[in-house]
Amino acid sequence: MQPVRVATWNVNSVKQRVPRLLPWLDERRPDVVCLQETKLADDAFRDLLGQELAKRDYAVAAHGEATWNGVAVLSRVGLDDVLVGLGDDAPGFPGPEARAVSATCGGIRVVSVYVPNGRVPDSEHYRYKLAWLAALREMVAAGPEATLVCGDFNIAPTDDDVFDPDAYVGETHVTPPEREALAELQALGLHDVVRDRWPGERVFTYWDYRAGMFHQDLGMRIDLVLASAPIARRVRAAWVDRQARKGSGPSDHAPVIVDLDEAPDGDIGPVVPPPSRPVRKRSAVKLPQSP
Repeated sequence: MQPVRVATWNVNSVKQRVPRLLPWLDERRPDVVCLQETKLADDAFRDLLGQELAKRDYAVAAHGEATWNGVAVLSRVGLDDVLVGLGDDAPGFPGPEARAVSATCGGIRVVSVYVPNGRVPDSEHYRYKLAWLAALREMVAAGPEATLVCGDFNIAPTDDDVFDPDAYVGETHVTPPEREALAELQALGLHDVVRDRWPGERVFTYWDYRAGMFHQDLGMRIDLVLASAPIARRVRAAWVDRQARKGSGPSDHAPVIVDLDEAPDGDIGPVVPPPSRPVRKRSAVKLPQSP
C-alpha cells in the first residue's frame, strides 16, 4: 500500500488564500487534502483552481456555495465514489448547506467536514449543529472500515484543547453536548490521531485574528483528523503546520498533516514550528469578543 500524506485545512476563503495555498501544496506535497470554508460555488472553484490543481496531478471533488461554507477533497491517489453532503435526510439551516464531501482515495474513504459553528449554546443553530453531527455519525457508521474524517469540527475535544478553559465558560465549542456528540462519532472506532500521538502536549489549530492571539499562542484545537483503526495503525507522523498560519494573509486556521506508512519530514513535534511566546497563566486573557 502506497504511503499517503493527508492534510486538512480550513482556508477561510480559498479565493483569498490562493497565494498561500498553491506554494503550500508545492512545499508539503500532500497526497490528499481536505479543505473547508472554501466560500466558492463549484463552477467558480474549478475556474479559479482547476488548471493549477491539474498541473499538480490533483483530482478534485468540490461541494460549495457562494460566500459561505464549502468543502473539497483534492487527491493524487484516486478520487472515486464522490458523495456530496450527508445524505437525503441530513439537516439544514433551513436548507442543506455545503458542509461535507467524501470520496475514496487510495483505498481510504475520506470525508471532509465543516461542522456548523453553533453560535450560541441552546440556540437554533446550536441544535442544528448537534443534529448535523448525528447525521455525520450515521453516514460514517454505514461506510467502509478504512475511513478518515477530517476537517473543522468547531469542537475542542477536551479542556486540554483550549488555551484557557476559564475563557470559554458559556461559549460554544466546549459544551458537554458538543463534546458528547464528537465522542459518539469517535465511538465508531475513530482515533484522534494528533492527540493520540501527542498526549498532554499544547496543540492548537485555530487562533482568532484579533488581539494578537496567534503570537501569544492563545488558540483552540478544533481541526481534527479522525482515523479508523486500520488507518490509525499506519500513522507515522501527525502534526500542525503552524508555518502556514504565519506571515501575511493567512487563514485563522493552520493545516493538520498526517503521514501514513512513512514520514518524509521525520516524526517531528506536534506543532511545526513551535510557538515562541505562549501565554499559559489561567484567567489572564479573555476572548476578543468577551465584554
